[in-house]
Amino acid sequence: MNIDYIARELVTLRDYWRYAISRFNAADLSYGHGTTTAGDDAAFLLLDSLDLPIDRLDPFLDARLLADERRLLVERIEARVTTRKPSAYLTGRSYIQGVRFYVDERVIVPRSHLGELLFSEYLNPEGSSFLPDPTSVESALDLCTGSGCLAVLAAKFMPNAKVDAVDLSADALDVARINLREHEVENQVTLHQGDLFAPLKGKTYDLIITNPPYVDHAALAGYPPEFQAEPAMAHDGGEDGLDLVRQILDQAGAFLNPDGGLLCEIGSGREILEEDYPHLDFVWLETAESQDAVFWISAEAFAD
Repeated sequence: MNIDYIARELVTLRDYWRYAISRFNAADLSYGHGTTTAGDDAAFLLLDSLDLPIDRLDPFLDARLLADERRLLVERIEARVTTRKPSAYLTGRSYIQGVRFYVDERVIVPRSHLGELLFSEYLNPEGSSFLPDPTSVESALDLCTGSGCLAVLAAKFMPNAKVDAVDLSADALDVARINLREHEVENQVTLHQGDLFAPLKGKTYDLIITNPPYVDHAALAGYPPEFQAEPAMAHDGGEDGLDLVRQILDQAGAFLNPDGGLLCEIGSGREILEEDYPHLDFVWLETAESQDAVFWISAEAFAD
């Protein structure tokens, strides 16, 4: 492909958006890292590359681009097609409810239902229907923190809380440190390397949030290149996808304060968990895309 030729011929953002959509469709790319269509993915890649608001394409469509901007966009469109990496890896940024986080291939691209729930519950004028009052939370835990995005949000929503964030991957924690620094919460969030609760002996929390690996082996085997580009360890949940979820359920009660609770994302497997843990009172929470991908269990339910 002649990058210089295309950069000369295409002048406006609209030109590049149209061109990217055509290339993405022809290449039969896969999506799911914050976008669901070729048009949305192209818009994200272009807008974020130009440091423009990622949710406002229309005002900029007919803007003429500088030569270096045009070349950058051609190069990133080509990289998206040839490498099949998620667009977030190409720009180095991902967003949860408009909050920007740094990402690279050491972590999965953040796309948790939990971010949506934290925003919807804690920005509700009437307060949360299940989460503790944010000003009353003094200790919180983000288990399997990855890029640290949920730990950052927990720190922002719960100003009085000391937040622990745990991950088995040292590489992921290096990325999390970048996000803690960029969001200025290093003094509020402490990172721990280890296997689930192992580095936290003797500690208890008012709130535990976790988005653990929960993809089953059959789904992993069928992953398109975009998902294969992410760390396999961050996806692999065992044969049925629930190995780590079970470990968390088996241990979480010992790490919760009496009025606390566990907020966990599982993706799928509701029926399996309810059959395996009939004594637990799962409260399944609705999100924009699911009715049974996230559950809440109170400390009281663990104690019963």
